[in-house]
Amino acid sequence: MTSLSDLKKNRNSFMKQLNKEIEKIDSPSESKSYVDDRFWKPEVDKSGNGYAVIRFLPPIQGEDIPWARVFNHGFQGPTGLWYIENSLTTIGKKDPVSEYNTQLWNSGIEANKEVARKQKRRLTYISNIYVISDPKNPQNEGKVFLYKFGKKIFDKINDLMNPEFEDETPVNPFDLWEGANFKLKIRKVEGYQNYDKSEFDSPSQLLETDDELEAVWNAQYALAEFTADNNFKTYDELKERLDAVLALGTSKVEDPVVQSVQKLPTAVEEIQQERKPMPSYASSLSSDDDDEEDMSYFARLAEQD
Repeated sequence: MTSLSDLKKNRNSFMKQLNKEIEKIDSPSESKSYVDDRFWKPEVDKSGNGYAVIRFLPPIQGEDIPWARVFNHGFQGPTGLWYIENSLTTIGKKDPVSEYNTQLWNSGIEANKEVARKQKRRLTYISNIYVISDPKNPQNEGKVFLYKFGKKIFDKINDLMNPEFEDETPVNPFDLWEGANFKLKIRKVEGYQNYDKSEFDSPSQLLETDDELEAVWNAQYALAEFTADNNFKTYDELKERLDAVLALGTSKVEDPVVQSVQKLPTAVEEIQQERKPMPSYASSLSSDDDDEEDMSYFARLAEQD
């Protein structure tokens, strides 16, 4: 895309392109821990409830997709140390945690499968958004931010673009002219943030004039950095950290499986009462994720062996 006029003219073909990307995601086949003021995060009250209205934005010039898709891991080992890292599977490379989890899963022992579940990768999406209403922080309204969200919200985007019933019209929520505002409704359910009540509004133009829309479009951030190689540690660096967190005591991920198959679940159980509170950046990895994709991922890996 070279201009806003091109974006407006080609928005129908753009929606088809996005659906192709969704098909890739459906087919088998954080970013950083410090505070980044480019990111917007909804604020909740003491009961865990929150509300805001946002608009997902189209890709910037030079990028084709309005989201970045990143896998990461966040878990505590029997050593008490935390493993909080991006997964190399995001960029199609081998990852030591995925390899180790696959071996646990393939052991056929349920206790090992449970450990693998606790260490599984988490899925995060990152998009540009325009904040329409933020009652807790009205100073954010009318501004462009990056927003991290999970599979549950992405499923709502997919449902809007690919409705289930024939009497429903597909809508591209990333369209500036005929997209739809997203009413983010947050509840606390079983200790986690829940977004099931969130919904898209009727289609509408984001702002009145193309000049205003172009200003928003030009204020967006590049997403390519989140899947760039320099956003990921090397395999050896990740393996070294994994060995330290799980006390594997070897330079090879494969070797300790025979022992850890029997000992690791016990070690995990022994420290259950002594675990430190999960840091906020780690707990957020679990707040809006779905187990279904992760478990199918393990199943596919098991079939490959």
